Amino acid sequence: MKKVAILGSTGSIGTQTLEVIDEHKDIEVVALACGRNISLMEQQIRKFKPKLVSVWSKEDAAALKTAVADLYVQVVYGMEGLLEIATMPQMDILVTAIVGMLGIRPTIAAIKAGKTIALANKETLVTAGHIIMPLAKECNVPILPVDSEHSAIFQSLNGERNNKIAKILLTASGGPFRGRTIDQLKDIQVEDALKHPNWEMGRKITIDSSTLVNKGLEVMEAKWLFDVTLDQIQVVVHPQSVIHSAVEYEDGAVIAQLGTPDMRLPIQYALYYPNRRSLSGKRLDLFELGQLTFERPDTETFRGLSLAYRAMERGGNIPTAFNAANEKAVAMFLNHKIGYLDIIDIIEASMEQCAFKENPDVNEILATEQEVYDFIDSRW
Repeated sequence: MKKVAILGSTGSIGTQTLEVIDEHKDIEVVALACGRNISLMEQQIRKFKPKLVSVWSKEDAAALKTAVADLYVQVVYGMEGLLEIATMPQMDILVTAIVGMLGIRPTIAAIKAGKTIALANKETLVTAGHIIMPLAKECNVPILPVDSEHSAIFQSLNGERNNKIAKILLTASGGPFRGRTIDQLKDIQVEDALKHPNWEMGRKITIDSSTLVNKGLEVMEAKWLFDVTLDQIQVVVHPQSVIHSAVEYEDGAVIAQLGTPDMRLPIQYALYYPNRRSLSGKRLDLFELGQLTFERPDTETFRGLSLAYRAMERGGNIPTAFNAANEKAVAMFLNHKIGYLDIIDIIEASMEQCAFKENPDVNEILATEQEVYDFIDSRW
């Protein structure tokens, strides 16, 4: 029986991972970690009986320890808690569904400990791909993508590893504001941006999808995961979210992965790879669907995507500046402190002011993050 630990178990990916595990009941959950959602964490502990759990603060750890005093479970907290989970001897697969650059250190620790990584934390590769991918190769550790688009690419590469990739076709729904102009985006409110047309996701990633910043982050992640150049990654707006992504080979053949927009599918594929299992839910009906449509992304209105390409072309710590600025700006928008269009302006200004470091180590990556946060606090 596989033994799994989940970082970010109370978030969107984490809860759906537990849904998949609960449906099959042949994977043991040995550890869970969350930020502040103590009530949901308690429910998860009682249902899945992990041996080790971690929360972010010492105070929440004390409260949780009291709440589950009747159960045999160890409660830890903070970064040390995440690192303890990441290196558990009895754990086989680490699902990294934690949000933000918080996932970098635990992912590195898990790789060094020889654990398979089911990666749902895109910031890890965006900011530290130059560290993570060589380390995984050195330690012979599989990095299994959980994002629907990267899972689709991964699946489209099955049996084709010795054939040359000409192009990756990275699909995007276009978000809730596809087709709108800059003037039409000026008065967008938080509630508007949280209405994604196809996917059920966490609040931050839903905002990122609406600005196309999320697609920019996925471009960066794809470069590292599949060892391609930026000009080999083409973003295609596909409003139906049925083709989750595709690979074009040098002979012109295109292999794609299709399915309903259900995050449980790529999650389950990572958990059971290389095997497929039955999964409940709606099946793709091409007759009902009728047609699929495709568009070029509007990178003039939605500049987050073009800024991501610019950040990755510069390299070094600039992708970290891009990511950190977006995290901070989205949080400010969600708290009604800035306008919708301010998000992209903040990202661009942060990239321009960032002191360039060509090959940053983890400490320099985290220092860049803090520098960006301080810059934004001083300006907005």
